Amino acid sequence: MTSVLRHHRYGRALGTGALTVALLTGGTAAAFAAPTPTPSPTPTGTATTTPSPMRTGTAPTPTRTERPRLNRTETPRPTRTVTRGSITVSTREATVRRGRAVAFTGRARDVRAGTTLVLQRRVDGRWSTLRTTALVNRNGTFTIRRTFTTRGTETVRVVTRDGRVQSAAITVRVS
Repeated sequence: MTSVLRHHRYGRALGTGALTVALLTGGTAAAFAAPTPTPSPTPTGTATTTPSPMRTGTAPTPTRTERPRLNRTETPRPTRTVTRGSITVSTREATVRRGRAVAFTGRARDVRAGTTLVLQRRVDGRWSTLRTTALVNRNGTFTIRRTFTTRGTETVRVVTRDGRVQSAAITVRVS
């Protein structure tokens, strides 16, 4: 019966009362000297322990705090994700002819082998994802090839598919 009462909120109070009655009927003065503290709720959501009304003339018991529980309607605070990893990218050609493939090579540090990388280009101040992809090799290197068909300056970067790790932007002139 003790194990069932110990885990139930009302059982604890009942068990404490039964222990006090047993000690009183046995004629023991210890029931007055050290009764079991009972929890009482506070407005902040923490529980404190207060002495029983039978206890007098002694120091108060220390405060015990519990973690406040979330209601089902409350949403937890979003956790901040720390980006670990880096991607470096380079190309041998600073200028390429229109219609020719450009090879972007680099290294992905602290990125798993087999992770998909995508190539993005800057269009009107925003990054646009291209359909050019590559996988990170076991040694952390990658090569992405892209053919540009319009003349001008292309600003590109390499990003993981989930967007958490990205390289610095590099510029290629297409003539």
